[in-house]
Amino acid sequence: MKTRKTAPRNGATTIELAFVLVLFFMFLLGVTDVARMLFTWNAATEATRAGARYAVVCADPANQGQVLQKMRMMVPEIGAVALAWEPSGCDAASCAGVTVTVTSLQYRWLSPVVGAVMPVRALPAFSTYLPREMMRRDPNNALICQ
Repeated sequence: MKTRKTAPRNGATTIELAFVLVLFFMFLLGVTDVARMLFTWNAATEATRAGARYAVVCADPANQGQVLQKMRMMVPEIGAVALAWEPSGCDAASCAGVTVTVTSLQYRWLSPVVGAVMPVRALPAFSTYLPREMMRRDPNNALICQ
């Protein structure tokens, strides 16, 4: 009696490819998410530095909205900014410096696996202190206060 050999089924190859692609895209999205989080972290650090620079050179101690608006141009996800003028209660003529702190920055994951477990991650507070130097004037750049 002769036995007949059958050809391998093409459907099994398709299913294996689907499993491998799912794993590959999960890994790719995970790497992309970590890269985005590091970029956001770096941008928040730079926005804090730029906000402190803007506060020292241009902002009035009574108006935190100007600084927050400038910082949100760099990182739109910034939720809140705290300005601490030294000494407290000073005006533009008597302030010695300012500390700018990003107090609320939320990071949203793209990856569906991590996003399902932890949809939003609160990044730590970012803080920068700058001394007064030349409050309200910058001889090297007149455009910073606009």
